[in-house]
Amino acid sequence: MAAREYGQFCGLARALETVGERWTLLIVRNLLSGPQRYTDLRKGLPAIPTNILSARLKQLEETGLVVRRALPHPERAVVYELTDHGRDLEASLIALGRWGARTMREPRPGEIVTAESVAMAFRTTFRPEAARGVTVGHEVRMGDFTLRVQVTDGSLTVGIGPHPDPDLVIERGPDGALRELMIGAKTPDEALGDGSVRVQGDPAHLRRFVEFFRF
Repeated sequence: MAAREYGQFCGLARALETVGERWTLLIVRNLLSGPQRYTDLRKGLPAIPTNILSARLKQLEETGLVVRRALPHPERAVVYELTDHGRDLEASLIALGRWGARTMREPRPGEIVTAESVAMAFRTTFRPEAARGVTVGHEVRMGDFTLRVQVTDGSLTVGIGPHPDPDLVIERGPDGALRELMIGAKTPDEALGDGSVRVQGDPAHLRRFVEFFRF
């Protein structure tokens, strides 16, 4: 059942009735990276009250955007994952992310960077036209977490965890080093030269990486 009704026969109104509650779209954002346990969602959204997380997950299940399933033995864990209907929100989240990024400069006091927020940054900055005809796997090490970033002929897949067979491993040094590359504040050669970014693999892949992902 919708948490709020606007009383208008409008697709946008109906969408907001379904996903317009606070935290809902961030839960969807996190699940775009793959199925997650309740504890994973809590870790990725540390400021969300537990009762709100439980309520939002229940609402997402009721509206058919999320399902729960048990992992096979020996995991003995329950995970939440997006349905096809829920994954259809990805394009809308990417568009919203791009729109919101226009006002972003530096993190505000108290703001944190999570694996899911960086994964979303890759989705919002990806330029498929620069990646057509190219297949390359990246493993991006951000200190506290690692992401796998796979480009396949103009399409992008981002997940949390190491890449099984990366063509390039990127390890960022100081906070903000990778962002400097993506906004053009530093060239790949400058970042490699001053050690703010380290790579394993052909450095030419880093130059191409920057072409794929740019704010």
